[in-house]
Amino acid sequence: MNRQGTKAAKKREWREAGARLDALAHGVIGAAIEVHRRLGPGFLERVYEEALSIELAFRGIPFARQVPVAVSYRGKAVGEGRMDFVVANSLVVELKAVDAIAPIHIAQTLSYLKATRLRLGLLISFNVVVLRRGIKRSCPTSRNQTRHPKPMSPGALRALAVRSGT
Repeated sequence: MNRQGTKAAKKREWREAGARLDALAHGVIGAAIEVHRRLGPGFLERVYEEALSIELAFRGIPFARQVPVAVSYRGKAVGEGRMDFVVANSLVVELKAVDAIAPIHIAQTLSYLKATRLRLGLLISFNVVVLRRGIKRSCPTSRNQTRHPKPMSPGALRALAVRSGT
């Protein structure tokens, strides 16, 4: 295969992966809408987390809950964060029960994306009248993304999930 053929194949592969990720995000958003439709606003975040995990399982969408993510500084471990959900080893989902999504919530989701080298995150706040207004998609860009050669492998994400007991 020549160089142009290789580039075209990579581009096609990237588009297909993006389409699969979009379909996955659409499925998670549908599940979140169903949870919001049944429960409405006003509960604590952990209530929505439990309900969303039931809905994702009901829909057959694979996920891990409360997945730990190591935080390091200059190569030394300095702490640990916890992602609410990692869906199908490729989508970070952070839940909130706040009136408005603040910049710090977006920064948290972007930090998780950078740490895991995943491409898409959903930030969902259930404390809104219409859930569509409480959903924010987050993608790292070249301005806010550290350099990582490739995404974290599914095996590495599974290892994180096993350590957290999910």
